[in-house]
Amino acid sequence: MTVVFACMDADTLGGIQQVTHTLAQGLAGRGYDVHVVGLHRAAAPFRYVEAPRYRHHVISPEPVGPQSPRARRRADERLAALLGPMQAGFAVLTSPGVVTRLTSLLPRSLRPVGQYHGSYEHARGCWHLGSITRHYPKLDQAIFLSEDDAWRFSEDALLPNTWTLPNPLARWPLEVSGLDTCRVLGVGRLEGIKRFDRLISAFARAAPSPPWELHLIGDGAELERLRAHAVREGVGDRVVFRGRVPAADMPGEYLKAAIVGMTSEHEGLPVVLLESAAHGVPAVAFDVSGGVRSAGPVLVPAGDVAAFAVELARLMGSVRERRRLGAAARARAGAFRLDHVLDRWESLFAHLAR
Repeated sequence: MTVVFACMDADTLGGIQQVTHTLAQGLAGRGYDVHVVGLHRAAAPFRYVEAPRYRHHVISPEPVGPQSPRARRRADERLAALLGPMQAGFAVLTSPGVVTRLTSLLPRSLRPVGQYHGSYEHARGCWHLGSITRHYPKLDQAIFLSEDDAWRFSEDALLPNTWTLPNPLARWPLEVSGLDTCRVLGVGRLEGIKRFDRLISAFARAAPSPPWELHLIGDGAELERLRAHAVREGVGDRVVFRGRVPAADMPGEYLKAAIVGMTSEHEGLPVVLLESAAHGVPAVAFDVSGGVRSAGPVLVPAGDVAAFAVELARLMGSVRERRRLGAAARARAGAFRLDHVLDRWESLFAHLAR
């Protein structure tokens, strides 16, 4: 059976791309003919899988952005030439933009499945909800990351075809963090929606003096602004900007961490929370979605920096509490192991094939 994963671009550093490559490698390992299709070239490609068992295609040489009519026609021709000969299976369209772009171009042999990697709360606050409401009911299935999100889309957006499939862990670590280092870890793109300024502010309130440090892994347009913000908060010498870290090196980062912090404006089901939990590292996160809740961090009201700082300080002050919460997080993360999630994908395929 063929499985195609289509992304606006498939190689940018981001959650959609990481999950796509993880699922593609896993399903290919189970014998599926898997293709990952990026509709556009990534401006700064990131390698997720060292030895992929699936095939990878980039349709347009330009990064995501407006296309001329000629470039759009050429892209459509390339897509038709790629998808047309494929054997029967499923096309997993990973975002509302991909659904609207690709649905009409799919051959009859590929049944369309729409993913949404965000939360209902995020969709409601932007154009996504309108697009999902218009286009996802026409698909064979609409997939969401948590039972809560699937239920809300079903009830509020009147979607008749919702299904829940969580993000998977690419690997299950055998080693867990000792949680005795004085390090808080933040992971993600240094962009506005991640609101690392709030994490820096909360860290400054929770740990106004050494030895605790905050390490931020990722790059992006907010780097210099966040550096300046750390200085203003009085922790410029204890906020360490690490830049990009290869995917293969991330387990070592979790093993050196005592706490993970997540202060995003919105999230679906962040892989960072799953990975940290699998390494036995407790997390503090804003309560912004059903997906975040399902990962089991210490929850704080969205945007409440003072409350976030209180929880950080509580965990900083007790290695015993960190270990208790870390063990509970690891037990909960077992449900997101790759084999379990792949089993659920195969159940979906069997359901649609009936």
